[in-house]
Amino acid sequence: MIALIGLIFFAGCIMSEYREKAEKLITYLGGRDNIESAFNCMTRLRIKVRSEEPVDETGLKAATDVMELVHDRENAYEIVVGPGKCRKYADAFHDAGIGSAVSNEAGFHREWKNQRKSSRIKSALKTVGDIFVPLIPGIVTAGLCAGFAALIAQLVPDYADKDFWNLLYQFLTLIQTAFMTYITAWAGYRAAERFGGTPIIGGMLGMITSLDGINSIAEILGLANSETPLSSILHSGKGGVLAVIFGVLIMSYVEKWIRARMPESVDMIFTPFLTLILCVIPYVLIIMPLFGFVSSGIAWAFGEICMSESIFVRVLVGYVSAFLFLPLVASGMHHGLIALYTVQLEELGYVTLYPAFAMAGAGQVGAALALRKKAKRAGNSELCSVINGALPAGLLGVGEPLIYGVTLPLGKPFITAGLGAGFGGAFVMAMEVASTTWGPSGLLGIFVMTGGPGGALKSVIFYVIGLIISYVCSYLITYFTIHESDLKSGGAVSAQIPDRNSRRNVKHGDTLSVRRGSTVTSPVNGKVYPMEDIPDEVFAAGVLGPCIGVMPEKGIFYAPCDGTVSSVADTGHAVTFTTKDGRSIMLHIGIDTVKLNGRGLDVRVKEGDTITKDRIIMKADLKLIRNEGYSPMAIIVQLEESE
Repeated sequence: MIALIGLIFFAGCIMSEYREKAEKLITYLGGRDNIESAFNCMTRLRIKVRSEEPVDETGLKAATDVMELVHDRENAYEIVVGPGKCRKYADAFHDAGIGSAVSNEAGFHREWKNQRKSSRIKSALKTVGDIFVPLIPGIVTAGLCAGFAALIAQLVPDYADKDFWNLLYQFLTLIQTAFMTYITAWAGYRAAERFGGTPIIGGMLGMITSLDGINSIAEILGLANSETPLSSILHSGKGGVLAVIFGVLIMSYVEKWIRARMPESVDMIFTPFLTLILCVIPYVLIIMPLFGFVSSGIAWAFGEICMSESIFVRVLVGYVSAFLFLPLVASGMHHGLIALYTVQLEELGYVTLYPAFAMAGAGQVGAALALRKKAKRAGNSELCSVINGALPAGLLGVGEPLIYGVTLPLGKPFITAGLGAGFGGAFVMAMEVASTTWGPSGLLGIFVMTGGPGGALKSVIFYVIGLIISYVCSYLITYFTIHESDLKSGGAVSAQIPDRNSRRNVKHGDTLSVRRGSTVTSPVNGKVYPMEDIPDEVFAAGVLGPCIGVMPEKGIFYAPCDGTVSSVADTGHAVTFTTKDGRSIMLHIGIDTVKLNGRGLDVRVKEGDTITKDRIIMKADLKLIRNEGYSPMAIIVQLEESE
């Protein structure tokens, strides 16, 4: 322990070279008051200034570590310092009291785009959504398994005496328990990614929340209640995901503070160790009990409202919930609801809010059917075609094609769909329908609406009736509100990213020359683009090092070399490798795909993995990337060594 204290003291006394260098950059940028925000990606420090007049571009270009200065937007600068240094510079700017240091490029683009449009509340809710969205497949799988298990228990009361049904029930329960037991670990991992901390340390803090050792600590400190364990001040799982998110947020700040003072030679060893040691005690003894009371209070409040003894209260809440859900989606405010779902699921074992919200999608279907009939009479075959293509997805609970392709652009149908959906929401809330998860809605939602006090079968039947009510009411309101004259014209817009000049075709594994005497292998089948044709100023100029581009035919990417994975971007758009002969090779997927914040990019490797050229490292949804307006070009860079 003395050695650890000595190490902390020693690290704290070291003058951070990055802080000194950052101070020089701040001066060249016109001083602190002229810098509005500072962020980093894998290769660049991105700065927004209030005025370009005091910026000394010559000084910036000549500064230590600066490889290139890009100025392609008003009041915006990209200072290229290379991989491994961007984050330290961003932290140094943040320590100097400048803007918000976000440890990934997607955070920069989100902030840049939304800082004038979004309130702090909306930003906070979006952060919650970013944490939970990647967990939805697991949440849905666990919920479906819980739903089917509940149906077995109700439809086959003596299942325990029948080997087949008992075995099936046990497997379903096993899958559901596997996720729900460690949902705090997954939430901690994602929260650390989002807040710029080390993901595995965030996951460990989250997993600690659910371990039985917490109960032992509670007994030692007299914080346990042996008669009613769940009423203990501290017990395993106390505070749930809310405690984890807040705890990881604090831990991320602690980690950045330690890293800024830690010698680079021991950073990877001692920074995560000291971070967890310093944070775990206040997390367990303060944050978990505090958020335990918060979670219990939230669950109690919504239980009293959504399952009130007054049917009038339940009807009113159900109608308002279904009516307002899609406006919340359109404004991005719906992300915060995920935290409420999770709290209810942890505290009650089911979710009462989600069934009412699910009616909103059914309202879109009913409105779309009415619009289709009106559009057909008005001769608008294009709108009919759009609706025909979007309806199957809408029936299965995927509402985005109908929302953004039909009702929202037309305006009034978006409102009439919500008005009709409200009646379905009122019904399911009055009947106390509850779900075992969230995610599936529409017809697919039938299999998860198996919670609540009325039993699984009753809940499912009332959910189906609620869908029908929403379909019918939305159809009628829309049909009698929208006139054929409103639908005389329609259209659809699609974004295409055409390939530039065609080059030679290569296959995965073919040799590519990035510089004389230095080769890599193509990570994908496609057309080769020389460095000067890559549509990004930094790459085309070879600032980071010699590089080559390949326009992929398919979305499966292999390693461009043998070696080890040295880093993976938080947003998944770039992976860096160290070859056996000591070279640093970066594979960068797409131009500006970092703005997708990981959507469409499924990374299959992690830092420290040993890989070969036959190893699949990523799968990318090329259609999604192109539809979002980005080029999916793969760029292979041999990174130049910098002192």
